[in-house]
Amino acid sequence: MATVITTQETAAVSNRPIWLTQAWLEPRLVVVTLVAIVTSLILEQLEAPPLAILIVNILSYVAGGLFGTIGALSSLREKRLDVDMLMILAALGAALVDQWHEGATLLFLFSLSNVLQDYAIGRSRQAIRVLLKLYPSEAKVKGPNGVQVVKVSTIRVGDLILIEPGERLPVDGIVKAGRSAVDQSPITGESMPVEKGVGDKVFAGTLNQQGMLDVEALQPASDTVLARIIKMVEEAQDSKAPTERFLETFEQRYATLIIVAVALFIVIPPALGWVDFTSNFYRAMVLMTVASPCALVISTPASFISAIAAGARSGVLFKGGAYLEGLAVVKAITFDKTGTLTQGKPAVTDLIACDESDETELLRVAAAVESRSEHPLAKAVAAAAHARQIPLDEVTDFEAIPGRGVQAIVHGQIVNIGSPQYLLQNGDFPARLSEARHRLEDEGKTVMLVQRGGQWLGLIALADQLRPEAKGIIETLHKMGVKVAMLTGDNEKVAQNIAQQVGVDQVYAGLMPEDKVTVVKELEAKIGAVAMVGDGVNDAPALATASIGIAMGAAGTDVALETADLVLMGDRLELIPYAINLSKKARRVVWQNISFAIAVIVLLITSAFVVNLPLPLGVLGHEGSTVIVVMNGLLSLLIIPEIQRQRAKKA
Repeated sequence: MATVITTQETAAVSNRPIWLTQAWLEPRLVVVTLVAIVTSLILEQLEAPPLAILIVNILSYVAGGLFGTIGALSSLREKRLDVDMLMILAALGAALVDQWHEGATLLFLFSLSNVLQDYAIGRSRQAIRVLLKLYPSEAKVKGPNGVQVVKVSTIRVGDLILIEPGERLPVDGIVKAGRSAVDQSPITGESMPVEKGVGDKVFAGTLNQQGMLDVEALQPASDTVLARIIKMVEEAQDSKAPTERFLETFEQRYATLIIVAVALFIVIPPALGWVDFTSNFYRAMVLMTVASPCALVISTPASFISAIAAGARSGVLFKGGAYLEGLAVVKAITFDKTGTLTQGKPAVTDLIACDESDETELLRVAAAVESRSEHPLAKAVAAAAHARQIPLDEVTDFEAIPGRGVQAIVHGQIVNIGSPQYLLQNGDFPARLSEARHRLEDEGKTVMLVQRGGQWLGLIALADQLRPEAKGIIETLHKMGVKVAMLTGDNEKVAQNIAQQVGVDQVYAGLMPEDKVTVVKELEAKIGAVAMVGDGVNDAPALATASIGIAMGAAGTDVALETADLVLMGDRLELIPYAINLSKKARRVVWQNISFAIAVIVLLITSAFVVNLPLPLGVLGHEGSTVIVVMNGLLSLLIIPEIQRQRAKKA
């Protein structure tokens, strides 16, 4: 069958005018073929000269069979036989027995079917290429001479870009000034705008809303997340699933078998005196036409391309049909803990002061000192004070003590903050706080002690926060019959605490990256196909080893885009059950189409022998079934999910 490619792409690759490309020319030749068929019928009714009728008939063959012949000859040069060859031979056979109209009708419907397939599958591809429209052609760059409007292609790393309300961002960057809400749905699939301020990362193709932003470019427009998404999905649509590769191999062998069988059918019955040559030859051409596996061959790529497009529009990027098909048979999913089941950022969970009424004072002093530190735990303490709107005191003589804690002077008093192992050397610890410390550490939390002027203020406990949706997603996966395991480099206490909250089946703690690979292999040996979900950094070996590697946080992780087989644009765990359901639906649609195509072929072949099926009806049944399987894939896997997505977004 014809390869799907857009008019613009064909022209660009071949350097030919658009009107000489297949995408532009084939639909018009279909019209010429139909006009020639009708003209030939009229000329016959008017008893026109035979030469004139012959010329019109030849025109119908040339117009209807041009691209089929090109495709057949191209396959022959590669020592392959395909359905194009079957159709061309059947049409030529009809002409040999003076059935020009039937042969021309075959070529007309065959080329029309190709045009409809290209249009339908092209709809799936265009659903992705519409992302290109998210790129603005120009951008406002701030410089020594003020704001200048430049072409997006000329933006360099480090340029400061002014983004006004209602404008799309031209490149990935960091907000340097301003505050606004940004619609990130084209990149992450989030339905609600995300607040962006100084220090936040923004992505090309997203839409700025009310505020103004100054954004520093992190890379040129050719290397943005949006550009990589488009490239990756285009490559995915061109890759083949195992079922598709099998059917392509089957097509070549089947076409050879049909040609040999038809050749024997043409020769043997007349030679034995069973039938006359002309009627038998005509039936042989009908048999060659209806036995052609067009619908069977196109059933898989049509469905998988549509599913890949539907997934991408919802924020799920499959790197190929093989991974789309493979996800449907996954028996277990292994999750990395940090940044996947959890948010990957510590937060203050407990404040216990020596004086129970002084928790605010404890946090105020600790946050004042920690605001000078770049350590993740320090940032979490400062963020907790900011969330409670606690004003911070002036700090002097700040000093960080690597691996232990920090020290500074606040209102003339030395404040020490650090690990129990470090600070407990400075004096006895109150019994109530000691009990609390051991309890919190048993829960897998990190404990920091705070001391001011040689007196204990209290302790602060921090922990990585579980994603709110994590437990519900694990429950959903269990209902789908998928087992869930958690892999982490953290200690056993922390791992068990998280595991109990989310309800995973198995926990593997204290793992190095190579240990995660071992666990994945062991699970695959015991259970079957396993998917690995991680952040794409130290999880990369396990992502590459698993049957299906699923990367979280792809909007900011190059390694995730390179290593994983499936990328979730945005840290949205709910996309995992969606992706599994989409892959299972794609497989169901594929087998629906395969079953339907085989049933039609069997019915038409039987009819050719039992009821002397005429060639036009055989052509109609053959090409009609081809269009039906394409439209079934398009409707089931692209249009319906898009309608559901839009309804969910409105809700």
